[in-house]
Amino acid sequence: MEQAYVTTLYTHLDRLRAHLAARLDQTLSQVSTGHQTLTERETAAAEYAEQLARANAVEYGLCFGRLDLTDGQVRYIGRLGLREESADEPLLIDWRAPAARPFYVATGFAPEGVWRRRHLSTEGRRVVDLRDEVLDLTDPRRPTGEAALLAALNATRTGRMSDIVATVQAEQDQVIRADHHGTLVVQGGPGTGKTAVALHRAAYLLYTRRELLAKRVVLIIGPNAAFLHYIGQVLPSLGETGVRLATIGELYPGVSADRAEPAAAAELKGRPVMVDVLAAAVRDRQWVPGWAPEEALEVVFEGEVLRLTRPVCAGARGAARDTGLTHNQARPFLVELIVDALARQYADLIGADPFGGENLLDEESIATIREELRASSQVRQAIDRLWPALTPQRLLTDLFGSVERLVTAAPQLTAAERQALWRAPGGGWSTADVPLLDEAAELLGPDEQARQAHEAHQERAYRRRLTYARGVLDLAYGSRSVDLEDGEEAELLSAFDLVDAERLAERHETPDHRTAAERAAADRGWVYGHLIVDEAQDLSALAWRMLMRRCPSRSMTLVGDLAQTGEPGGADSWQSALGPYLGDRWRLAKLEVNYRSSTEIAAVAADVLAALDPRLEAPRPVRATGVRPWRLRLADDARYAQALATPVAREVADGGLVAVLAPSTATDEIRKELSSEISVLTVRQAKGLEFDSVIVADPAGIVAESPRGLNDLYVALTRATQRLGVVHLGELPAPLRAERFDQLSPDD
Repeated sequence: MEQAYVTTLYTHLDRLRAHLAARLDQTLSQVSTGHQTLTERETAAAEYAEQLARANAVEYGLCFGRLDLTDGQVRYIGRLGLREESADEPLLIDWRAPAARPFYVATGFAPEGVWRRRHLSTEGRRVVDLRDEVLDLTDPRRPTGEAALLAALNATRTGRMSDIVATVQAEQDQVIRADHHGTLVVQGGPGTGKTAVALHRAAYLLYTRRELLAKRVVLIIGPNAAFLHYIGQVLPSLGETGVRLATIGELYPGVSADRAEPAAAAELKGRPVMVDVLAAAVRDRQWVPGWAPEEALEVVFEGEVLRLTRPVCAGARGAARDTGLTHNQARPFLVELIVDALARQYADLIGADPFGGENLLDEESIATIREELRASSQVRQAIDRLWPALTPQRLLTDLFGSVERLVTAAPQLTAAERQALWRAPGGGWSTADVPLLDEAAELLGPDEQARQAHEAHQERAYRRRLTYARGVLDLAYGSRSVDLEDGEEAELLSAFDLVDAERLAERHETPDHRTAAERAAADRGWVYGHLIVDEAQDLSALAWRMLMRRCPSRSMTLVGDLAQTGEPGGADSWQSALGPYLGDRWRLAKLEVNYRSSTEIAAVAADVLAALDPRLEAPRPVRATGVRPWRLRLADDARYAQALATPVAREVADGGLVAVLAPSTATDEIRKELSSEISVLTVRQAKGLEFDSVIVADPAGIVAESPRGLNDLYVALTRATQRLGVVHLGELPAPLRAERFDQLSPDD
């Protein structure tokens, strides 16, 4: 029965895809006529392409659930909604539709009109398994779809996150379907599925608010590139591709943030004080000469030496600052004042009346002098000295590459802190630099010279197209009338009657085939429709400032766990992180069930959490496996790289993905000794990831390596889904308890 129905669903899916493909081909092949513009055709084609991509993406696992209602109705739940034109009820209900919600939230105590919930497992288009739940008054804490959920939890990891659309639990569903208005903070411990929930929330919001969010784009921020690769297939599997996934280091177009940054410098660059430092650095570039006559800025023009004194320059600087514009936007005002002062000075030199009367030059002559001064390289050099046009990259390079500039711009920092910021020119940018570049861009504003040059280029390109279009129409123009056989004259349409040169030139404009997400990635000033941040607890104050600019509506979903804060500049509380931007205008939701770690592994992690803060409560695990964590104590002279070979081989033999987590000082050496198939990672690199088996090497080293060492150890211990091992020298570091582990010998 279910196989026949699933076959019917795929038949309708194939028809839908064929229809969308035909409409897309038709739209792309159409010649614009009448009022329809190239932009309108491109928009229509993009919409068909997006719909086709969604339909293609749900090929795998199209239908995964069925609801049998107490009134006799049956509903099938899947990744996409399908219906027959002649039918009142849909063939398949999109999992995001309100009618599908009982599949996720119905229980024996609150059945939502459901008496049976059925989970379907498919391979390709074939149904391979069915699991039924008959809702009765059982334990309300019992997971919904328990058999399907446990099967998913016990499955071997693949190295890529899978969607949880078939096993979403009630507390997760509440977050996924929460109101989009305002900021929602989702606090969840390890294994609570907060990342998957955030991604499914993105899919849900795109379903309910597609018209807006497809244009403005949903931005998803992850902690590192490996994490983004790990989650990259979740949204496509849900039929959604119109989102942008990025790290903080990827939010400044044209900058590759691949330079390693010392922890002390990274923490310093994330502090709020850097806003004042950058503002001071910009003001310092708005220079004026000293009071002494010999300090005046000299400009040679037409053989005459013109002098820009401090009063003149200071007056021009004050007037430019008083405009309230950004540095680059205010620069033209200063240019006008300086050029005018030089023009008047030059006019006084060459146009002075020898008899003491008024200047012999009229205003038209002085205006000509102004234009010649603007074209003078000496004048341009003087203005660049007084008020240079700056890019964010140049501002930061000059600031961090000069001890003198750092002293002037950052007197509130200690000498050691300024030394931490100093670096030789070159070497690229780090992730910590990106929020600073963004802040500098806000202070500097667009480069007016670059903008004018771009506009001039665009105008020249349009003129070339227009000239070409007029030539085409001239060739196409024929006689507007002919003589008919009876001698009467009849008018005929010409090319000019169908299209004018301006319209034809528009059609020859190079079309922009980029998706909205691609356009957003290239535009620093893009305003996103919704912002989702994973591992939000690790963001610095400057990173938050950057993100808030990209989402002024504050429609955001922020996902994290304060117990996993690992960055020195990360959050101690959500209020401290968000208060400067939101006050108390944000909502908190908690995820309290651990779907990743077994009871045995969770107990080890809970000891570390208690040491971090006794007030924190560990998420409740849903399953026990009977597999206890193990520990291996090494001889005092042993080296981790060599000692790990045997336990790693044993874990590999047991199956699944295996990872070794170690201090950053040891990962390179360990990696050389092990197979390239084994993931050897620092805790920071492993954040957000999960593996079947995890070996924590040198837990004491992990704790000692960071000011938030216990937080890092907690993260390391919670990456495993099935098996956990600890390899250590000496006694187990506190707060690990020996009785939680089976002890192995080096020969085991």
